[in-house]
Amino acid sequence: MEFTVRPVAAADRDEWIAMRAALWPDADGSELAAEADAYLRGAGFMLEGVLLVLDATGRTIGFAEISLRPYAEGCATSPVAYLEGWYVRADARRHGAGGALVSAVEAWGRARGCSELASDTELDNAPAAAAHAALGFDEVERIRCFRKSLR
Repeated sequence: MEFTVRPVAAADRDEWIAMRAALWPDADGSELAAEADAYLRGAGFMLEGVLLVLDATGRTIGFAEISLRPYAEGCATSPVAYLEGWYVRADARRHGAGGALVSAVEAWGRARGCSELASDTELDNAPAAAAHAALGFDEVERIRCFRKSLR
């Protein structure tokens, strides 16, 4: 299939937010929207890049959110291009859209002097782990994070 990958624009706001909500269904929708709005305003949201992938008809079918991190698990260089969020609509998966996004993210990272790209997914997300592996990612670590309230 043929895909176009391009940076997100203000006109893409609602579609991008809807896809963010699909990727992170347990997140607060107003927070997802506020983060997207902050990014679009250039107001300090942690992301340094957001790319959309469109199919041959021009329909937006996915996105990648990218940052530069000083460190990422398993990486030996700094900075590290980091795939903070990666999503392709269910009806468009397994046709190369995710690969097109990751290729564009790799180019984004190289253009910023990075020699490594890192990402993560939840331990029980087997489809995401398989997608990462299919695109050449090596699994480097498994972690569980904990918290305890001090109130």
